[in-house]
This record gives sequence, structure tokens and C-alpha cells, in this order.
Amino acid sequence: MTSLLETRQLSKSFGALVVTSDVDFRLETGARHALIGPNGAGKTTLINLITGRLQPSRGNILIAGEDVTSTSQAARVKRGLGRTFQINMLFRELTVLENVVMTVSEHRGRAGDMFRYAFSRRDIVAEAYELLERLRLGEDALRKVREIAYGRQRLVEIAIALALKPKVLLLDEPAAGVPSAESQLILDVMAELPPDIAVLIIEHDMDLVMRFAQRITVLVQGAVLTEGTPAEVMADPRVREVYLGEHHHG
Repeated sequence: MTSLLETRQLSKSFGALVVTSDVDFRLETGARHALIGPNGAGKTTLINLITGRLQPSRGNILIAGEDVTSTSQAARVKRGLGRTFQINMLFRELTVLENVVMTVSEHRGRAGDMFRYAFSRRDIVAEAYELLERLRLGEDALRKVREIAYGRQRLVEIAIALALKPKVLLLDEPAAGVPSAESQLILDVMAELPPDIAVLIIEHDMDLVMRFAQRITVLVQGAVLTEGTPAEVMADPRVREVYLGEHHHG
């Protein structure tokens, strides 16, 4: 079976500093996978390599069997790679619906027309609103982003990522900064993501990781320490030593 996402001996160095070391990683259709590790493990660097924000020193990245190592971020999005960020990247003065409509319009190749054209197209607005309904954001559609709770803003980011119709969805700390009372909603929405999408979360909230992930990869000092089911990973004494035994997570 062809993996939706694969890295082969992926490595990144800044001078003598090695931040990613020979990472072999695969995501299959429908995967629900978590990437964890202590502070400085290189998780965000790995995601930036996969998405094209950084170029590797060596190794390869494949999306659905196609080598995308030298392609741009935009080209990877077109091939089915979507992501959210640790820090909210939304247009806070626009409405929730406007944020999503812009993305739907861009995905259809109409980015230059922006609002005037997009909002005259009922099909574009309907697609955006359907996404918001699916993520339980319909009631917030006409509110400005800055007016809604932070946890719901994170859901808007997921809606925007889904508007690009990804095969692989990378969620970079989806619960970061979200009050515990709202994290359950994020988990519920993640559990209802389309089953054909491969989902990778980078997360330090171990409760969320354990409830979401079918498999976990542990990254330490830029290299894969171990990978397995949540039970296998939590039973590994090396994981307890380098990650779970620490008072800080990254």
C-alpha cells in the first residue's frame, strides 16, 4: 500500500547542529497518529520540513508516493497536505465565514477575486458554511474571529485546513492555549474528521494524545526513539525516562 505521507532518512542540520536525524516515518490512509517528545525534540522542525517551510539537508518526503522534497509549500498543499499552526493565523477582524470562504475560493483558483466574487457564488458560500456546520461552528459564522472563544478559533483553523481538501492533515498543538473545558470539543471534532484523511497531531497534552491516537511516534533530539500503539509507547521505559518523567513537555 502506498503511504499518504512518508519521510525517508529525513535530516536537517544548521552547521554542526543536527536538529533532525534520519527520520523514517509513514502515514497510511485513515491514520490517527501523534508525534510527541520533550522540549527541543525537533517536532516543529520535522513538521516544517514536511510542509516545505524548511529544506532538508538530506532525505526525501513523499506525498501519496510522489517525491515532493524540492517542491514549494503551495505545491505540497495542492498535492494534499494541510496543516494548522501552534499560533493562531486567522484574520481576526473578519468573520468566521469570511475566513473560510477565502480559503474555499483560493482552492478553486479564484483567490484573485476574493470577497466580491466569492460571496456572489452561492456554491462557495454553501461549501464554506457546510464546513463550519460540520465543525459545530455554524452559529459563529457571522461573528468576527476575535469575538469567539479561543478553542473555537482553533476549530476555525481546522475548517480552513479542511477547505483545502487535504489527504494528510497536520495539526500542530490543536489544544495549545485552549481552556480544558473547550479541549473536549476539539477532541470530539477531531474524532469526526473524514476517515479517508490521515491525521497527525503534534501535541503535549498527553490526555488528548491518548484519547485520539492509534499510533504514537516519540521524537528525541531529532531522531525517532520509538513508535507503536499508545499502550506500547507508554510501557517503554525509555519513554518514561526521557519524556513522561519530565515536568515539561514540548
